[in-house]
Amino acid sequence: MFRKVLIANRGEIAVRIIRTCRELGVRAVAIYSDADVESLHVRIADEAVWVGPASSSQSYLKIDAIIAAAKQVNAEAIHPGYGFLAESAEFARAVKAAGLTFIGPTPEAMEIMGSKTSARRAAVEAGVPIVPGTVEPLQSLDEASATAEKFGYPVMLKAAAGGGGKGMRLVTDTADLRSAFETAQTEAAAAFGDSSLYLEKAIERPRHIEIQIFGDTHGNLGHLGERECSIQRRHQKVIEECPSPINDPELRQRMGEAAVKIGRAVNYTGAGTVEFLLADATRDFYFLEMNTRLQVEHPVTELVTGRDLVREQFLVATGAPLSFTQEDVSWQGHAIECRIYAEDPANNFFPSPGTINDLREPAGPGVRIDSGVTRLSEVSIHYDPMIAKLAVWGRTRYEAIERLRRALAEYEVSGITTTLPFFREVAEDEEFVSGQLDTGFISRFNERRAVRKQKSNQVESDLAAIAAALSYALRKQQKSVVTPANTSRWKMAGRKL
Repeated sequence: MFRKVLIANRGEIAVRIIRTCRELGVRAVAIYSDADVESLHVRIADEAVWVGPASSSQSYLKIDAIIAAAKQVNAEAIHPGYGFLAESAEFARAVKAAGLTFIGPTPEAMEIMGSKTSARRAAVEAGVPIVPGTVEPLQSLDEASATAEKFGYPVMLKAAAGGGGKGMRLVTDTADLRSAFETAQTEAAAAFGDSSLYLEKAIERPRHIEIQIFGDTHGNLGHLGERECSIQRRHQKVIEECPSPINDPELRQRMGEAAVKIGRAVNYTGAGTVEFLLADATRDFYFLEMNTRLQVEHPVTELVTGRDLVREQFLVATGAPLSFTQEDVSWQGHAIECRIYAEDPANNFFPSPGTINDLREPAGPGVRIDSGVTRLSEVSIHYDPMIAKLAVWGRTRYEAIERLRRALAEYEVSGITTTLPFFREVAEDEEFVSGQLDTGFISRFNERRAVRKQKSNQVESDLAAIAAALSYALRKQQKSVVTPANTSRWKMAGRKL
């Protein structure tokens, strides 16, 4: 095992990796920018090295500075976490060239799967179905228009070089294609330094299902089952489950085998996730993309399979074989994760940076918090606004939902606006509870919420009108009964008595 590892990341994932380092007896080195001097991952690491100003382009994305930091502290390996440089083949090569171990897949595998178009070609060659669309980047708007006409609207324009919902646009008709094409190109160039786009036929109301795979340097490759990731905003996941509410063992086996085929096609090592779109009615699935890194939502797989994926990453990076075979993998119970963002759900999930004035995190049986903040932590404008992940486990999905409701009720964050109220409503939503999920869930949920709010406002308005009418009637009745003449007679009557 390594003696010292540098973690090229920040926030909750850096904290998560540091904890596994502690269990393995590995010294953990954090890196930080000007904005993260007091951050939790810096405070709990064994060592910490400054790598630049607050802007990620001058710190967490600066390859030379990160490798210099690793050499400065005599680290033997670098764990990239997720995001930032985690899927950069250039970074992986630079780490290797510096004589260090990159805890992740090979640069070659990352390169093939990092380009969505070459990943689609690899899937086709492996015999895995893909969403109908292009396998080469679009060369022009005219080509995009011709391709869209060929497959029929609606279509999806997607960045060839990245994911996370950036550089992605749904186009419903030809009138919207030009603006969507130009906007997606601009966004892709800003996010990934590559404006290349490809096009897919949009599948109506699909589920987003992903398969966790794991490979080693000895040729062993297996999967750890599926995660349901259909609840998304701006094409980015906010709630994940393991297993999918479908909970179909035969489907899991077919999708798992397809994911392993894709992994074998690129000699994959380490943790990776193969993502699919699933047509719920027919159970047909299509390869979407592969993420060559640890996923944000890995805790739900850990809770259900009982396996520490970060520990497994470390072991595979040292050259050890996988600690399990496919036959060893089983799925016990059900886990659900909510990504806690500093965002305002009522304002289209707009970021809400600031200082956390108070924080009370839930605890108890079956509750796990992966957090990168504490009370008085500053949520910076410079980075992704996710502050923590709440994951719960239950023996059944219904028990997990009950536990999620309890944990969300306990969770308190003040000083910033978070997605907690949104999740509390979702946990009570009939469509969510029944497991009727697809990528359009949030849009329909917001429509249902708007209807409920309208009805609630109408009820309040009706009650206010009734109250006003009753008040008026009562005042009128009192005025007709209590008059000066009547009062005089009562007084006189009183004197007679």
